[in-house]
Amino acid sequence: MSESYLEPASAVPEVRLLTPDDLRTALFAGIRDFRRAPAFGLFFSAVYVICGWIILLALTTSGNFWWILPAAAGFPILGPFIACGLYEVSRRLELGLPLRWGQVLGVVVAQKDRQIPSMAAVVVIFFLFWNFLSHMVFALFMGTQPIVNISSSLDSFMTANGLTLLAVEMLIGAVFASILFSITVVSLPLLLDREMDFVTAMITSVQVVQANPVLMLSWGVTIGGILFFAMLPGFLGLLVALPVLGHATWHLYRLALD
Repeated sequence: MSESYLEPASAVPEVRLLTPDDLRTALFAGIRDFRRAPAFGLFFSAVYVICGWIILLALTTSGNFWWILPAAAGFPILGPFIACGLYEVSRRLELGLPLRWGQVLGVVVAQKDRQIPSMAAVVVIFFLFWNFLSHMVFALFMGTQPIVNISSSLDSFMTANGLTLLAVEMLIGAVFASILFSITVVSLPLLLDREMDFVTAMITSVQVVQANPVLMLSWGVTIGGILFFAMLPGFLGLLVALPVLGHATWHLYRLALD
């Protein structure tokens, strides 16, 4: 591959069978890339963290404290797009190309003319629909509850309706997260690396999951767990977790496709 991130249009890559060692290799490679280029990782993750703070501030100041939960649960879905810059950093480290801010940011900006915006639209639609369903479920189970301020009415969630609401919200979130994970786990680095339409990239990503269901489930749970705990201290843990996982996703993509 030349220094340009573009490749000539090519056939759909062949899906490989992964092993547990491949997952460990990808994760440790992600840690290695972050240590080799920490400034880039911190920059891209800081953008994500700042966006999280803005959402949190908007929700708390508007009095919509309850919607912090679904927003925070769905927020990591947008993470792969911040990770595009991380994929480019890993690609350059892999090829021994120089890491220059102008070139890395130029590649990220150039995605607006490729297939990434189409993928972004798919993810945003999923995210918005997930939040719509969250509102619907909340109204269905708690619409008749005399809740004035959710932060002072937490006892309402200890009722049968409240506990059922939480269970249903978690189930819906798991289903949506699983779908989004399946269509994006390798499609985004694939679109960054090669000339391919976003539908084919999504199908290829799903095929990777279908060919390696247990390992990809483990990978998804690992990502979800790391992101969840990284978000707890005011999103600050994401400053490290996001770049490591972004770099690791690039290496998993390289291992998963021929």
